Amino acid sequence: MAFSLSRFALRVGAFNLERTAAILSTSASSLNKQVHTQVTCNGTVCYLQTMEREVEFAERLGLRRYSKQHRSEEARRKAESDSDSDSDTECAGLERSEFWRRKMRTVHNILDVDKDGLISFNDFILFSERFKSLGNLGEEQAKEFTAIMKLTWEEQWGAVDPYNYVTVEQYLQDMQHVLADRALRRRAHKWLPYLFKAVDKDKSGYISVNEFKLFYKCLGLSNDHAAVAFAVIDINGDGKLSLKEFVNLGKDFFFTEDETRVSKMFWGPLIDG
Repeated sequence: MAFSLSRFALRVGAFNLERTAAILSTSASSLNKQVHTQVTCNGTVCYLQTMEREVEFAERLGLRRYSKQHRSEEARRKAESDSDSDSDTECAGLERSEFWRRKMRTVHNILDVDKDGLISFNDFILFSERFKSLGNLGEEQAKEFTAIMKLTWEEQWGAVDPYNYVTVEQYLQDMQHVLADRALRRRAHKWLPYLFKAVDKDKSGYISVNEFKLFYKCLGLSNDHAAVAFAVIDINGDGKLSLKEFVNLGKDFFFTEDETRVSKMFWGPLIDG
């Protein structure tokens, strides 16, 4: 009898352990979908709210938000693995040149329209408004431009709220992930054609040096800087840039570490240090 009671106790104990494990597993799964209701910070980026429907929508589109936690976890798994990963998004340990880092700091400064040292979605809106205020985009183009800027923010930095900020270092890290992921590279900087159309004042399909000055003015840069940059990037010397040339130069600035490429002049003088 004592032996039977012991076996019964063991079975009950095992059942309770399995039930507890199932509850914990379900709870952990639920937490992955939990809606944030207070401000949380990870050291560089703060979030106020991430709506559950936005998370589900992003998952359906195959979008990923790279965070410090994600990168640390990726680095840990890579260190524990005996084989090298060939994932497009795996870039643990990747070091970019100081030249490339200077370029990214330059763009961060340009996108930081209110000059508080951080990029926010509000900066993205102010940035787009500068170009739309030139009055050269049609109503539908202006709406598309705003929508693409919003989508770009959500794809790269997640929640659209006043507490979501991107520091210089966060921007550098995120841009490294964009370069390492072919899908993200294809989607990145889809707003460049709208910058071109916004400054193509005469709608000729080309940008002259004077129209390039409008581009630099919207970036917060001087006419002198625009004239110098245009003289360098206008490789064939025809005094104009086509849409294709403009977009290719804008993208090449982000993708290359070659200091001899003229695209280094596209976004203005590089920040020192």
